[in-house]
Amino acid sequence: MAAKFSTGLDIHCSIPYTSDTKLLYGSSSSSTKSSRLSLKRFTILCNSTSKSPKPNLDLDSSRKKPSLSEQLKPLSNTILDDPPNQARILSKPKSTWVNPTRPKPSVLSLQRQKRSSYSYNPQIRDLKNFARRLSESHFSDDAFLAVLEDIPHPPTRDNALLVLNSLRPWQKTIFFFNWIKTRNLFPLETIFYNVAMKSLRFGRQFQQIEELAFEMIESGVELDNITYSTIITCAKRCNLFDKAVEWFERMYKTGLMPDEVTYSAVLDVYAQLGKVEEVMSLYERGRASGWTPDPVAFAVLAKVFGAAGDYDGIRFVLQEMKALEVQPNLVVYNTLLEAMGKAGKPGLARSLFEEMVDSGLTPDAKTLTALIKIYGKARWARDALDLWERMKSNGWPMDFILYNTLLSMCADLGLEEVAETLFHDMRKSDNCRLDSWSYTAMLNIYGSVGNAEKAMALFEEMSRVGIELNVMGCTCLVQCFGRAQRIDDLVKVFEVSVQRGVKPDDRLCGCLLSVVSYCKGDDADKVLACLQQANPRLVTFVKMLEDESTSYDIVKEEFRSILTNTSDDARRPFCNCLIDICRKRNRAERAHELLYLGTVYGLYPGLHTKTPEEWRLNVRALSVGAAQTAFEEWMRTLAKIVQSEEPLPEVLSANTGAGTHKFSQGLANAFASHVEKLAAPFKQSEEKAGFFIATREDVVSWVQSKAAATA
Repeated sequence: MAAKFSTGLDIHCSIPYTSDTKLLYGSSSSSTKSSRLSLKRFTILCNSTSKSPKPNLDLDSSRKKPSLSEQLKPLSNTILDDPPNQARILSKPKSTWVNPTRPKPSVLSLQRQKRSSYSYNPQIRDLKNFARRLSESHFSDDAFLAVLEDIPHPPTRDNALLVLNSLRPWQKTIFFFNWIKTRNLFPLETIFYNVAMKSLRFGRQFQQIEELAFEMIESGVELDNITYSTIITCAKRCNLFDKAVEWFERMYKTGLMPDEVTYSAVLDVYAQLGKVEEVMSLYERGRASGWTPDPVAFAVLAKVFGAAGDYDGIRFVLQEMKALEVQPNLVVYNTLLEAMGKAGKPGLARSLFEEMVDSGLTPDAKTLTALIKIYGKARWARDALDLWERMKSNGWPMDFILYNTLLSMCADLGLEEVAETLFHDMRKSDNCRLDSWSYTAMLNIYGSVGNAEKAMALFEEMSRVGIELNVMGCTCLVQCFGRAQRIDDLVKVFEVSVQRGVKPDDRLCGCLLSVVSYCKGDDADKVLACLQQANPRLVTFVKMLEDESTSYDIVKEEFRSILTNTSDDARRPFCNCLIDICRKRNRAERAHELLYLGTVYGLYPGLHTKTPEEWRLNVRALSVGAAQTAFEEWMRTLAKIVQSEEPLPEVLSANTGAGTHKFSQGLANAFASHVEKLAAPFKQSEEKAGFFIATREDVVSWVQSKAAATA
């Protein structure tokens, strides 16, 4: 649907001089760049909804041809939408080049700049031995200068360059470089600065590299591609990402195109800065210049999309690699696997891993660690165990990080026997050693199952072998001894931990508070004494809740103050435990007050969900006491709605969650007992585990029967 013209057109095209064109073409005093295009035949396609200014074309009026406006009129009627504001962009717009007679401006050099080759030097053996002597020496500055005077051959250009390139410590490289400058035997070329910068980059001395670069500029020494590449990559290694971008932009201003290595490095810099749009813009412009990205560039893209959990972006990387026939290396696969984990795609991670193995690559410890983490997070116990068996049968490398990751996964999934086998394997391994992380994972497992005997034996073993108990290990032991009702052992572990320098955090305080919620008498007082050392204000608040004379306003203000000084992830557990304590102390109304305050302060988002067909109470994130309190509050509200004859949905439900952990406390069972105690019309669903269902008629009938019984 495009009209063609046989009349030659002389079109002036003005391109605004934006930051992008500045990057492409370098600095210019003019604000616009114009190009003149003369075509015999061309095709015009219009897809813009905005009106374009009339072109000022001076056609030969003597030829009696229709004006350009008249020629465009049927074209616009043919291809423009009516109304024009309904035009849609179905995909990401691509850059359109107006002038097909000129090549696309390149943003990088497609060939790595060749390094200068050394000419044959007959004194090479003597000079290299001399450089080795300088590198291994421990001379003072004066002594070093004295040794330099004994150079076996005159320091000509080639001799000096050979020695400079052979020195290893960056301090001696720069010392020798400065010595050459003071001798003033020959003009220092770019290659001398490049060699010195390379050594400084190895030592991560960016400031000195930058000083040398400014010295080159002041002295009129040319900065070539290798110079800029060294500066940019050194800044990247030193995590000075802004400096890397600054020198990258300076490179473009000089009109010098970066090579592929520098381009990939800058891609990584933008990725480290979290500038996703800049990464994609740089990538697309490089591709438009004919650049075929290397595996490093694709690893950078995968890292960017993985950090954002962007699965579509990860899929784009895979499709690009396939289209360009770039075979991923192990680094790319590792990055993609980590990205799949952050994007929450365990199935795709498994497929990617199998593809990697089928391609002939052998996974390393980093590969396996990433995959184990993904399986653990997804609670794919069977896949994780199958992978472990493959590791042993194939002899794949297993370092202590991988072992510890496996142990942590076993703790999350409640795989006690598997964890013990792994733990014993680590004892026997020559390459791995048990550390605090390993012991903590085992303590976590024993704490979950409530195996107090094994937990105490492990704690004593840690003391014998000199492994420090961290706050997480202390929390696991407190949880274990609390569930086993071994309060004296709990107190002993807590006091020993504090003496060894463990600083109780909010998670440990929440664990102690949880133990208080199901203890009575002296045992509760002992645990409160431990909590007094960790968080005395929390103990004061517990006693305040037990005091009937404490007003609601005082409770509200103190509770708000406590939450303000508590980490975000511990606030809801604190509220849950405090509600449990109130119910344990027969302070049910105080429990309802705390639940209300917790809801007001945003601790229970999504507690209630409503649709026209169903109202649901979601208590899966609550403790047993808090769930019971929330259900009681909900039933009160439903009773008021029925009594006021307001409409109810057809179905009402409560969701306690099914609980996938082997050692979960079984909130659903406790909730079922409470529903039965209240004689509420909710019944466990046979189709959905952890769901309790009631119809509108059942609820109305229950409310009416309760009202009749109290009349």
